[in-house]
Amino acid sequence: MTDEKRKPTPEEKAKAAAEARAKAEALRKAKEQEQLAAETAAPGEAAQQSESGAAASGQAAEQAAAPSKPVSEMTPEEKAAAKAAAAAAAAAKAKAAREAAQQAESGAAASGQASEQAAAPSKPVSEMTPEEKAAAKAAAAAAAAAKAKAAREASESGGDTDAEAKAKAAAAAKAKAAAAAAAAAKAKAAREAAEGGDAGGDDAKAKAAAAAKAKAAAAAAAAAKAKGAASGGDAEAAPEAPKPPSKNQPYLDKYVARLTEKFGADVVESSYINELSKEVPTLVIKNERWLEVAAFLKEDEALAFDYLANLHGVDYEDRMEVYYHFYSYPNRQSVAVKVKTDREQPTVPSVMNIWRGADWNERETYDLLGIHFPGHTDLRRILLPDEWVGHPLRKDYVQYDEEV
Repeated sequence: MTDEKRKPTPEEKAKAAAEARAKAEALRKAKEQEQLAAETAAPGEAAQQSESGAAASGQAAEQAAAPSKPVSEMTPEEKAAAKAAAAAAAAAKAKAAREAAQQAESGAAASGQASEQAAAPSKPVSEMTPEEKAAAKAAAAAAAAAKAKAAREASESGGDTDAEAKAKAAAAAKAKAAAAAAAAAKAKAAREAAEGGDAGGDDAKAKAAAAAKAKAAAAAAAAAKAKGAASGGDAEAAPEAPKPPSKNQPYLDKYVARLTEKFGADVVESSYINELSKEVPTLVIKNERWLEVAAFLKEDEALAFDYLANLHGVDYEDRMEVYYHFYSYPNRQSVAVKVKTDREQPTVPSVMNIWRGADWNERETYDLLGIHFPGHTDLRRILLPDEWVGHPLRKDYVQYDEEV
């Protein structure tokens, strides 16, 4: 039997195993020393080491697995030990490569948790081989970088989110301010419209119409004057444009026609539209015909002025007048009547028997102006005491007692 075919004895096997263990232990100690040196190096160097982790571990494994003598000279035990060492080195190299690939794939999107999990050692460091330690360290560095990158991106994203939130808040504030301004403008317009509506009574309309007419007349006069000045002043001023008839002119014509038909043309001294008082039709009736005309104004169905709104006296220094304002509820029309009287002996027939409301109005006119109303059943002072001397609203009134 040759030496190659002879089986090793148990002593030889034990010796070969002891030698293999001694070599492996020596290799492990050497790697640990290299690892300690690498840990004390700069972080950049550690990162570089981690990037080349797979290659370094593979090289170290190859060195560990490298036989100390040719295979042909090894004993069977040495061959077995070398084979086992080479298999362990290959497994470590593959594991390190796999872990590095997993770390690379995790990246920033895998978040720090996945990186930390990948970097977590599968067993205590004291039990790791040098290759495993290098791979674990590289994985930890990659996890820390990924975590930092994720934190940086989250911070940048948060900044953008804050900017967008501020822009939205500013836009909302502007929209709110614009809505408030629009509401205030709308309320102001409604208030002005309401105020305009309140002023839209008959008085306001009459004043507006009178103002418009006066303005038109003034403009026409100014135009005519300017035209005359332009032509050298020789030409005569252009006649004023005729005013449009009042809306109440038909009523005035109706009243005049009705009275003249009844009493003759001389009963009405004059008639006109009072533009300064709501364009009311106004009649000036002769004093001596007033009583019968008054009764006709109330009793005639075409006129039917059944309501005496008021009456008062006016002192014009050369005469006095009593002013009446009637209203016809059946016809919904108004008319004003003036009756002139002598200022020295002011007298106008009383109409209290036709309109009972004339009772106190005639007494007041008598009290303040001294106009007598023949036919009044109780013509005495109503505001001033009976012993009062004179009538205060007369323009020639002189106060009798200076101490009053």
